[in-house]
Amino acid sequence: MFFEYIFIFIFGLIIGSFLNVVIFRLESKKNLLGRSACTYCKKKLSWYELVPVFSFLFQKGKCRGCAGKISLQYPVVELLTGIVFLIVYSLQFTVYSFLNFEIFEYLNLLYLFVIFSILIAITVYDLKHKIIPDRLVFLFAGLSFVGLLVGFGPEINKMNLFSGIILATPFALLWLISKGEWIGLGDAKLALGIGWFLGLVDGISAVVLSFWIGSIFGLILVFLSKLNTLSFMNKNFTIKSEIPFAPFMIIGMILIFFFGWDLLGLNYLVSSW
Repeated sequence: MFFEYIFIFIFGLIIGSFLNVVIFRLESKKNLLGRSACTYCKKKLSWYELVPVFSFLFQKGKCRGCAGKISLQYPVVELLTGIVFLIVYSLQFTVYSFLNFEIFEYLNLLYLFVIFSILIAITVYDLKHKIIPDRLVFLFAGLSFVGLLVGFGPEINKMNLFSGIILATPFALLWLISKGEWIGLGDAKLALGIGWFLGLVDGISAVVLSFWIGSIFGLILVFLSKLNTLSFMNKNFTIKSEIPFAPFMIIGMILIFFFGWDLLGLNYLVSSW
C-alpha cells in the first residue's frame, strides 16, 4: 500500500507540472505542445529543470540561465495535485488494492483524476485572472455529464439528468439581471458541471456551502484589511471588493463529494416523495 501511495503522489506531481503548463499557455494563448522556456530570458528548459518540486528547490526558485524568479505557483500546484490525487485514491478506493482493480475501478479513478485536475487549473486561473476559461469549464461540464451517463457519478434519474441546468440557471439569471456586475457567467458554467458531477441534492449543498465559505472568507479579509494586518492586501478592501467565486464553489463541491453533507436535509425530502 505504501508504494501505491508513492506512485499516486508522484503521478500527481507530474500532472501538476502539466497543469502549470496549461494554465500559463491558456493565459498567453500559446499552443500546449512544444518545449517549456523561461518566461524572462526565453531559454529552453532541459529535462532536469522540469522535475516537479525538486527542480524549484535545487534552483532556489530561480532560472539557471538568467536568475529570474520562478513563480511559487509551480511547486504549489504540483504539490496540491499530488496531495489531491492521494486523497481521491485513499478515500474512494480504500477497499481495493491497486493491482486488483477491475477495469471499471481503473476508469473511475482516471475519471476522478481528470476531473480534479481540471478543477485545480480552473481555481488557479480564476485566482490569477478573475475569469474562468471556457475550454476548461466546458470540458469539466461535458465530462461530468458523460460520467453521470456511464455510472461514475450519482444515480441516473430525471432529477440528476437536469441537475446541471437547474443549478446553473440561478447563476445565469443573476448574471443577466446584474449585467455581469454581481456574478460572472463563468460561475453559471461551473455550476452546470457541479450539478452533473454531484447530482441535484449534493449540488445544491455544494453551492450553499460555497456561499457560506465565501462569505466567511470575505468578512475575514475585510476585518484584516481594517486592522492592516496583511501588508499585501489592499487597505481599501471592502465587502463589495471583487473576489473570485469559482474557488469557493470548487471547495464546496470537493467537501460535499468526499463527506456527503446534506446541509438542507434535501435527501430526506426527496426520499419521502
